[in-house]
Amino acid sequence: MFDTVLVANRGEIAVRVIRTLRALGIRSVAVFSDADADARHVREADTAVRIGPAAAAESYLSVERLLEAARRTGAQAVHPGYGFLAENAGFARACADAGLVFIGPPADAISLMGDKIRAKETVRAAGVPVVPGSSGSGLSDAELTAAAREIGMPVLLKPSAGGGGKGMRLVRDEALLGEEIAAARREARGSFGDDTLLVERWVDRPRHIEIQVLADGHGNVVHLGERECSLQRRHQKIVEEAPSPLLDAATRAAMGEAAVQAARSCGYTGAGTVEFIVPGDDPASYYFMEMNTRLQVEHPVTELITGLDLVEWQVRVAAGERLGLAQEDVTLTGHAVEARICAETARVSGDRVDFLPSAGTVRLLREPAGEGVRVDSGLSEGTEVGTSYDPMLAKVIAYGPDRATALRRLRAALAETVVLGVDTNAGFLRRLLAHPAVVSGALDTGLVDRDAATLVRSDVPGEVYAAGALLRQRDLFPGPAPSQPPTWVDPFSVPTGWRLGGEPAWTPHHVRVAGHDPVTLRVRDIGTATEIALDGAEPQPTRVVRLDPTALTVELDALTHRFAHAPSPEGTWLGRDGDAWLVREHDPIDARGSASAAGADTLTAPMPGTVTVVKAAVGDEVTAGQSLLVVEAMKMEHVISAPHDGTVTELDVTAGATVAMDQVLAVVTPREES
Repeated sequence: MFDTVLVANRGEIAVRVIRTLRALGIRSVAVFSDADADARHVREADTAVRIGPAAAAESYLSVERLLEAARRTGAQAVHPGYGFLAENAGFARACADAGLVFIGPPADAISLMGDKIRAKETVRAAGVPVVPGSSGSGLSDAELTAAAREIGMPVLLKPSAGGGGKGMRLVRDEALLGEEIAAARREARGSFGDDTLLVERWVDRPRHIEIQVLADGHGNVVHLGERECSLQRRHQKIVEEAPSPLLDAATRAAMGEAAVQAARSCGYTGAGTVEFIVPGDDPASYYFMEMNTRLQVEHPVTELITGLDLVEWQVRVAAGERLGLAQEDVTLTGHAVEARICAETARVSGDRVDFLPSAGTVRLLREPAGEGVRVDSGLSEGTEVGTSYDPMLAKVIAYGPDRATALRRLRAALAETVVLGVDTNAGFLRRLLAHPAVVSGALDTGLVDRDAATLVRSDVPGEVYAAGALLRQRDLFPGPAPSQPPTWVDPFSVPTGWRLGGEPAWTPHHVRVAGHDPVTLRVRDIGTATEIALDGAEPQPTRVVRLDPTALTVELDALTHRFAHAPSPEGTWLGRDGDAWLVREHDPIDARGSASAAGADTLTAPMPGTVTVVKAAVGDEVTAGQSLLVVEAMKMEHVISAPHDGTVTELDVTAGATVAMDQVLAVVTPREES
């Protein structure tokens, strides 16, 4: 067994691997970029090495710096986690050349299964059914287009070199193939350094089901059952569960055997996942999609129903041990469901919902606990969430004796999850888990995209505005004057609204929550009571019941409302049931000037990130909906389009420029006839 292992990753997966290393009595080495100097995985490791600036290419993706960190700390093995270099055959070979054990499969297996085209050909030869699609590697745009036409629309464009939904494009309109191929190549090149694409038949309303396999270096391969991963957004998983509510025992056994054969076909060792696409109306017809030659984000649900620690088995297999586990020894007990907490902001436009990366400082953190609840997290209070890395922050997992119990426990756990200071999807996930189709198990990979608009809170509850206004009202009360007794306050500086011979005057508070129109609340004290009125509505009695540094309870019209809260330089964060709101002060006069300067003609950055493509120039005539720029953050692209027909009169950025949220990018002046 190893004495020291370097974890070549960051965030929640690094923390997760370090936990198992500690349980095995193995010294852990963390690596970190300048942006992660105070990160949780750095604090929890036995030792840590700074390896470069925030840019992943110069830190977490730098093979040379990772190997040097291993040499300096005396590491004997490297655990790659997932993402970054976890499925990089060159890194696995470099570790071997440096005398380090790569805790993962052989480089040849990574190379073979990392090329989706070769992988399909290999497993097909082993008798595993595959999705109909293009054949051959390095297809040109014209060849991809021809293959798509031959298969028939709709089709799915996929990068050959990677997964995680990055670079994948579902194309239903043949006329859009050229544009979508270009976008898929660009995103694949940025994510994996390789823009090779393949095209596959799209199965409408499919299920995404994957099989976990374990293999040692002595010829033993077993599967650990399946995971249902059909709840996805833009081809990226957000909720996973085990076992699948779709499969019966016979189908599970058949798919498991197919996964074992796929692993054997490439000489696999360690933990891996074979992914299948399954028609929801015909589970017996399953097709191989790809094999992930690493640990999966969703591995905890398999651990909970099997009682096995997959990271431990990765380490033991890499150390040369036998599995000591036959297929008949694997038993699946109970049910587990996982939800991925991501830093993102949901913006609704009609029926369309855009989930944009968010950034900020974690001001308050409360992670759930209790029976059957597990949290894998890389967060701590004070964590700076930027846009340099993947937006996933943590995972909340719930286990129960049956599916209904696991879902109920996970919904309750998400309600207890508090992350203030950065927008997350916790509230969205909680509502998704209550969706009738999710509760019944009638899932498919398009469910989330179809119903996202109904799962995003389109309104801000009145009590949120009331709580923000009451906190601002309290801030207006001055402390005692320095020359006066501690209990004395200047009565003329207190915002009581008192006036001679009449009712107390109202104190107005103008506040705003991002993505929503500003509102005006009026507050006044009448004797010992306080009243509040929202945007001209009838006054309601209100009061602050409890206020401490992290919790706030307000009473509004005889109903109490409890919030977690945290101050920030931008305003006050309030959280409840997984949702969070940043209540800011709104200056109507300043806003009126800004609105005239940045009207409907002005295009602003919807998220902090980097401009990757500029498709227009000052003076260009453009049409409504025409793509002008592409902004990328956390490996996600967002297209900035012309709001109407007109002329580009301003263009303030170039490709490669870093932009802040709401920064002006361009101005399109409408044509007179528009």
